[in-house]
Amino acid sequence: MTGGPAPDTERPYPAEAYSVVIPTIGRPCLDDCLRALAEAAQPPPHEVFLVDDRPHPGAPLDVSGAGPLAGRVRILATHGRGPAAARNAGLREVAAPWVVFLDDDVRVAPDWGSRLADDLAGAGPGTAGVQGRLTVPLPADRRPTDWERCTAGLEEAAWATADMAYRTRTVRASGGFDERFPRAFREDADLALRMMDEGWTLTRGSRSTLHPVRPADRWVSVRVQRGNADDVLMSRVHGPGWWSRAHAPRGRLPGHAAITVAGLAAAGLTLAGRRRAAGVAAGLWALGTAEFAWARIAPGPRTAAEITTMIGTSLVIPPLAVRHWAAGHLRHRGAAPWGGRS
Repeated sequence: MTGGPAPDTERPYPAEAYSVVIPTIGRPCLDDCLRALAEAAQPPPHEVFLVDDRPHPGAPLDVSGAGPLAGRVRILATHGRGPAAARNAGLREVAAPWVVFLDDDVRVAPDWGSRLADDLAGAGPGTAGVQGRLTVPLPADRRPTDWERCTAGLEEAAWATADMAYRTRTVRASGGFDERFPRAFREDADLALRMMDEGWTLTRGSRSTLHPVRPADRWVSVRVQRGNADDVLMSRVHGPGWWSRAHAPRGRLPGHAAITVAGLAAAGLTLAGRRRAAGVAAGLWALGTAEFAWARIAPGPRTAAEITTMIGTSLVIPPLAVRHWAAGHLRHRGAAPWGGRS
């Protein structure tokens, strides 16, 4: 199941033949992903490329869940270079006309294979990619948490590589995924915009895939603020209008910047002995922070744990978001469009 010869790119394949690429860091959810794929992939993929992106792999990946697909599994290793680089590693090995990118935390629906076949057969010659329909299950007995609502936003995400099929030669010719995106964030939107800039059409198919909310600690919303640096790269290479073209929500960065400025002003004015002005700035900071926290608390379950988490993280998110945004400007100054370089 590991290694093997390079694929024979001259070998003829049916027009709807496909291979699957799944980047993974060996999370337990990989087993569920493989089991669902094995049960639903009829017709089966030509190959399944599992790209092991663990920095220090250690024990081999457990691929027992692949079941009848086990003979089609090939394992590649990218040693912690990120999901964009991992997908590119799989893409380079694909010989089938279509490549389907799946995340290791999804579970395809039982009829996924037959619906995928319909999606690919129905793709016109000008269609480069067909997206699957994502469903995020939320609790039925309570309001969703902030993290659960964040994950549920994937249902409306455009071109998410949680389940995205591309014509292999087309996406390879475009240079694949931009490896300057180090996280599973914006690299899929970047590729989609480049495809459309080249005149290709992307569509939403009929197949469906379940995307469960993965377990996360209470500080996950703080860590995802790193994505503000990736948004800077998107603006550098696609212009300020990329938000609407990618159907991406704008987020609260302007508000975070205002809160951060107010907080810094309060501290600076206090040091300067201007207590009245410092009080005004501190009041603006408190109002902005309170509004942000309540916007996250109000739609949630409002348990003690959730409220405490929302208050604590709402205090640190605005300055961290601004910090990552500023770091992105420094890191990506003069960034050019991706050309497929590693």
